[in-house]
Amino acid sequence: MRGRWTVRWVLVGLLAVATLLTAGVVLGPTRPSAPGRPAGAAAPVPATRDLDAYVARTTTHLDQVPGDWHSWAQLGMAHVQLARLTYDPAHYPAAAAALRRSLRVRPTGNAAALTGLGALAAAQHDFRGALRYARGAVAADNYSADAYGVLTDAYVELGRYPEASAAVQRMLDLRPDTGSFARASYLFELHGDTRRATQLMRQALDVATGPGDTTFALQHLGELAFNAGDLNTAAARFTEGLARTPGQAALLADRAKVTAARGEPASAVTDLRAATAVLPTVDHLVTLSDVLTAAGDPAAAARTDDLVRAGARLPGVTPASTDIDLVLFYADHGPAAEAVAKGRALLAARPSVSVEIAYAWALHAAGRDREALTHANRGLRLGTRDARAHYYRGMIRLALHDRDGARADLRQALAINPYFSLRYGPAARHALGGRA
Repeated sequence: MRGRWTVRWVLVGLLAVATLLTAGVVLGPTRPSAPGRPAGAAAPVPATRDLDAYVARTTTHLDQVPGDWHSWAQLGMAHVQLARLTYDPAHYPAAAAALRRSLRVRPTGNAAALTGLGALAAAQHDFRGALRYARGAVAADNYSADAYGVLTDAYVELGRYPEASAAVQRMLDLRPDTGSFARASYLFELHGDTRRATQLMRQALDVATGPGDTTFALQHLGELAFNAGDLNTAAARFTEGLARTPGQAALLADRAKVTAARGEPASAVTDLRAATAVLPTVDHLVTLSDVLTAAGDPAAAARTDDLVRAGARLPGVTPASTDIDLVLFYADHGPAAEAVAKGRALLAARPSVSVEIAYAWALHAAGRDREALTHANRGLRLGTRDARAHYYRGMIRLALHDRDGARADLRQALAINPYFSLRYGPAARHALGGRA
């Protein structure tokens, strides 16, 4: 799956987010944008500039017209988006207050507020809450594409893929835009049809209406290419995205994976340091640690790992909101019991195929390989073509002395993407006796 094991709707991924349009705030995909540009490059426009202006303008309007329930809902969604762009959870209370104010003003038939509350719940990794609100929004307005977007996101993270497919088809019927094509793309990717997933992401790019949507589509096209082992196409997509949105942290981190795979660790470290200075997610920090280790700087890698551990202890990190990458980090770096505990809690909250795989790897780290194999099989039940998932299952099978099964999975991992991991790629080749 794209990137590491983050939620790919946002977030994975492709959670509904707000983009400012002339009509107000509507749901569509984007990714965090940030400074951190190379010396001499033009300063990028701050990612929150338009949203900050919108919040100020709408707040002034609501001071004068406090009964405008629709503007309260839009203000709430703007705060949800600001939280995602800035990774600042301080926006969540403001979002909740505005959305609930909208419901107080108009308690029935208020699909906009219910959709916003669903998006807020999803942003906080409460996918059951997101599902409840999205169902309410659809009941209030069966023609709301935004509501069906949140419904799709919730079903995906709850592992309810047939319902997710039906919801995204309804969204496509109502509004074939970047958000709906991207969600459909991800579902095809999960089911192993990367050709169709790529076609749909190209359609998402074709209908993009703003720089955020365009960059989002380019990034995910690049990730699809990288995950298929196509470094040239991936590099071209990431480069185009950075040309449009200079300094965008997620694109810098993605470009670093390509340069590291090409044997250019110094360039990869430069990009990753710029990315983590702005967006120090577990995903980006773990990638930086792996590149530093491969570059022969274990001390710097250890310091980066310490940052991951420190971040995991920050207030507000709960078992339900734990990132999948954090479960994998503890599985690789210990303690294994922490990985298992976090993975179990995460699976209870989000029983998706991605979480199944992460939990399987945590159980393997704890020496519980028979249980691990059950969850690894569940994680691959859709036929996802994911090199990392096959590597994990291959190593679990090897621990269970199923050498034929292990070889099949490890060969599949390297066939899907020989560059899938600086950490695991050499281990896969070693387990195969040096034969790729």
